[in-house]
Amino acid sequence: MKKIFISIFSLLIFLTASQSQSVKIDSIFPVRGLCIEAPSPNILDSFVTFIDQELAPRKLNTLILRIDFNYKFQKHPELIDTMPLSKADVKKLVAVCKKNNIRLFPQINLLGHQSWATHLGKLLQAYPEFDETPSVKIPVKYEWPNADGLYCKSYCPRHPEVHKVVFNLIDEICDVFEADAFHAGMDEVFYLGDDKCPRCQGHDKAELFASEVKKIRDHLAQNNRELWIWGDRLLEGKISGLGMWEGSYNNTHRAIDMIPKDVFICDWHYERPDKTPVIFANKGIRVATSPWRNADLTARQVEDMAGFRKDATPQVKANYAGIVQTVWSPAVFFMREAYETMKNKNAKTMGQWASYVAMSDKMLELSKE
Repeated sequence: MKKIFISIFSLLIFLTASQSQSVKIDSIFPVRGLCIEAPSPNILDSFVTFIDQELAPRKLNTLILRIDFNYKFQKHPELIDTMPLSKADVKKLVAVCKKNNIRLFPQINLLGHQSWATHLGKLLQAYPEFDETPSVKIPVKYEWPNADGLYCKSYCPRHPEVHKVVFNLIDEICDVFEADAFHAGMDEVFYLGDDKCPRCQGHDKAELFASEVKKIRDHLAQNNRELWIWGDRLLEGKISGLGMWEGSYNNTHRAIDMIPKDVFICDWHYERPDKTPVIFANKGIRVATSPWRNADLTARQVEDMAGFRKDATPQVKANYAGIVQTVWSPAVFFMREAYETMKNKNAKTMGQWASYVAMSDKMLELSKE
């Protein structure tokens, strides 16, 4: 009887300590996220297992899946891409995330990223009239830099028909994900307010960007959903030295004072631990730092976010929301890297899985202090 009592007592202590740590980590890092390309159907079950056995135990509580057009849309089947998930596939993802208390929601790149290198995206393939720069042709061989300044195509945010299509996509994918948020991308938008666009020419690029953010945000709000976007177009790139990728060279950064304050920002920086979350938080906007593949840098960014939150005024503290790790390879490669790294005792400091481990380990470490 005494041994049973001791065992029960020990279990209670363990559960209390575990619960206390969960409360502590929630208070320091409310958002502990991963943004990754949605798995292809042939690895879906493996990815579901990966969420359950590898991601969830590391205290992940937010999962953003980049769907784009890889879903069997019923409203717009003309936009279905080459490896679409079915509704049944998505429900498997929904189930495993519910089981592990992970907030799951989808991403479709809006405004920018409507092409990549020599490939035109499905939206502009099906609706070429939405193209902001129809005079710029997709090259047979892509090189950067180029005479057209082509990185990725954009749709025209002032085209009268574009939002009918875009909002149909958002509603359908959010419904099947049972999502209370949606990530619209909106990063690296270089084509905006083009001089040759009959609708956008002469308009302030910051106002165009902010207007598109607000349109998407307002549509989502009708169904009590949040809008998340990347933060680079809201940061000035020239004077700050952030550059044209992590900051804006075409004055869209002024939109930071025009967008609704309840838009959530994922502030990505991959080469330096730039302190730009402070800019967003002090504007009254919630922000998460987004690292990529450098484990040492990721650990520093986690420490910074904890420090920002600790030292902030009561009015600003909640705006420092946490960390969202980014993965820019197919899900199958991320899983392969994870399993190979687990077998290797000599842990790497470069790599997406190494960065994710550094993020989760550092969060747990700080929550014990």
